[in-house]
Amino acid sequence: MKHFRPTTPSRRHMSVVSYRNVLTRSKPEKSLTKGFKRAMGRNSAGRITVRHKGGGSKRSYREIDFKYDKKDIPAMVSSVEYDPNRSGFISLLVYADGAKTYALLPGGIKVGDKVLASENANIKPGNKLPLKKIPVGTFVYNMEVLPGSGAKLIRSAGSFGELLAHDNNYALIKMPSGEVRKIAGEAWASVGQVSNEEYKLRNFGKAGRTRWKGIRPTVRGSAMNPVDHPYGGGEGRQGAGTRRPKNLWGKGTRGVKTRRPKKYSNVFIVSRRKKK
Repeated sequence: MKHFRPTTPSRRHMSVVSYRNVLTRSKPEKSLTKGFKRAMGRNSAGRITVRHKGGGSKRSYREIDFKYDKKDIPAMVSSVEYDPNRSGFISLLVYADGAKTYALLPGGIKVGDKVLASENANIKPGNKLPLKKIPVGTFVYNMEVLPGSGAKLIRSAGSFGELLAHDNNYALIKMPSGEVRKIAGEAWASVGQVSNEEYKLRNFGKAGRTRWKGIRPTVRGSAMNPVDHPYGGGEGRQGAGTRRPKNLWGKGTRGVKTRRPKKYSNVFIVSRRKKK
């Protein structure tokens, strides 16, 4: 991490990841980038459906290979790059047949290393295999939910899952949340842990940096008027004054289960995640 001298109040506690020590390229591969319009928390009618989103610096989208399309063809890590659309670093892979793709970079991989997506690949960081071919105790990331659907799980910076056991045609995976879940053995995953594990140690230092990232301010309910929030109103500081904690729309918070009791994937959960 990089810390700053307290030349201003905002710099006093500011900290950032030391990108200079990690990244090897500043501009992305042009053939693998495209422009896109960010949702900004609004639906097709323009109404806000997710609060606290808006603005932010303009971004270009890097097309990441989550489908594992290039199988049994070795690839070399050509560069380590920053991606504004995700917390982990990405790498430009150059395959033996000349093709180029972006992939999510695991920790411990550097420029010049070789990676492979194959059922017979070695168990080393960056290689991609079906879960049924990965031994128990291995850390995995970038994992599919269903075979062939593309990687959707364990993709954020520093995260990893642990393969606990093989059970018939399923693999038991301990997720970063602590939940133990059954995933089909035919689903593919990458070996290792997502890079940039220092991401969670950042301190933005000032409100402006969060605005650059497209995050708008969050106002406390107790600071609002009664018409705007159940906690609003009163002279001076007031407590919640309600029987149980609730949000802006009157729905319960703090310990209330939000998962549907009859969700289709409940049968695949072996052990629930731990409550905080």
